[in-house]
Amino acid sequence: MRTGKHQRGYTYLLVLFAAAALGLFAAEVGVVWQKVAAREREAELLFIGSEIARAIGRYHADSPGAPAWPTSLDELVEDRRFPTVRRHLRRIYPDPLTGHPDWGLVREGQAIVGIHSRATGEPIRKADLPPELGPAAPSAARYDEWIFRPAEPIASDAALTRAATAGVARR
Repeated sequence: MRTGKHQRGYTYLLVLFAAAALGLFAAEVGVVWQKVAAREREAELLFIGSEIARAIGRYHADSPGAPAWPTSLDELVEDRRFPTVRRHLRRIYPDPLTGHPDWGLVREGQAIVGIHSRATGEPIRKADLPPELGPAAPSAARYDEWIFRPAEPIASDAALTRAATAGVARR
């Protein structure tokens, strides 16, 4: 009978330690989960920012007459400078870090030449960044310092058609 009286506190301590260990494990899982989610949002930002930068480059390259830059992001969705509407983007995508389609615009006069996120967090990825970010991106301390611009002059659809037909004519 005496052994039962002395062992009552051990079970309580064992359950208490098990609950504490489970809590620490859950906290660690939460930290890892949060980091994975941040990496996914950052990868989505890199993809969407690059797509918008390429759309700005296509808008500029496809300009009838003198090359022009868009004055609003809506012009990338519906380019009405031609007899039929051209779409350089399907829609204005929201910034994955802020959740809003409110991008920071890089302007030269009224023209949009690039975009950036309005998020101020610190980037996780420092290498293997898309060319639309330029060479200064790895040293950026905040997301709003990542400026997405067209990486290189993009050949217009008309120029590609002329080049293709010239190649056929030479044969």
